[in-house]
Amino acid sequence: MTELLQKLCALPGPSGCEDAVRDFIRSSAEPVADEIREDSIGNLMIFRRGRSACDKTVMLAAHMDEVGLISKGYTDDGCIKFGFVGGVDPRVVIGRRVLFGEVRGVVGIKAVHLTTREERKTMPKTKDLYIDIGASDKKSAQARVPLGTYGVFDSDCVRFGDGLLKAKAIDDRVGCAVLLTLLLEQPAVDTWFVFSVQEEVGLRGARCAAFALNPDLCLVLEGTTAADLAEVDSAKQVCGLRRGVVIPFMDRATIYHQELFDILRGLAEQAGIPWQTKHRVAGGTDAGRIHLTRAGIRTAALAAPVRYIHSPSCVAAIDDMNGMLQLSRRFLEYLGGEHDEI
Repeated sequence: MTELLQKLCALPGPSGCEDAVRDFIRSSAEPVADEIREDSIGNLMIFRRGRSACDKTVMLAAHMDEVGLISKGYTDDGCIKFGFVGGVDPRVVIGRRVLFGEVRGVVGIKAVHLTTREERKTMPKTKDLYIDIGASDKKSAQARVPLGTYGVFDSDCVRFGDGLLKAKAIDDRVGCAVLLTLLLEQPAVDTWFVFSVQEEVGLRGARCAAFALNPDLCLVLEGTTAADLAEVDSAKQVCGLRRGVVIPFMDRATIYHQELFDILRGLAEQAGIPWQTKHRVAGGTDAGRIHLTRAGIRTAALAAPVRYIHSPSCVAAIDDMNGMLQLSRRFLEYLGGEHDEI
């Protein structure tokens, strides 16, 4: 699964422009899928029959989109003015490489020795940043990067340290990698695998997919913020790398279904899969829209802890991500009656 995740992270897919990710997943799934749907907003919904039938409609969901940038204007000397697509801290992008299609650029800001003491005390605003694409003038920049062109971070995906992975877009290509792995190996029960769009800008695609499929229950696979660093107070660390898959009971968008939370926790303990929960109510997932759809959908979530989330260099532990795959697989097996009651 790690190799598959690396391929997915390398693809561009900012919110509203997930085409490359969707095409890769669709081409990978077509040989084994029983049904494939794409809706008008861009969601990819793939059904595969499992080893056994289930009296419930089961949905697994992960979002394809990542945070990114979009061109909004130009300077007279040929630089790009831009906005963020999704929530990005301006501090993490200064000096970073970006890609607008095939056009490379670097995020710049006024040199520190030209700033005032007061300016150095404040966090830079997006309006103070620009992207240098090497254009000689405004006309050249307009021709190479028209208004409304999507951009992504230009960041290599590499393994490093003691079992860690660094890449852009681990949120939520890790969820996509888990879903695609389960789909390709054949799930334990009949399952809809939903690869949603525009999560980073308002959980938009998931609402449409959930309304269309109206499942009885849904498991959302995500990346979630980890702040397990020495200078961060332990009460604010949310979760940590190498401590296992996260089984959240609540976040800012959802109170997860208690019975499903208990089942996932019990399955993890039965199988000896390391797990943790969030120590602070933070973030939100597609579950925030899914569980409110129609008459309500029982929803749970699993997540991989990710340091420096929504940045060019997200960091996650391979063991945590594999644990998410193992527990997702075990959940489907439980629905298929392949494990004892919890």
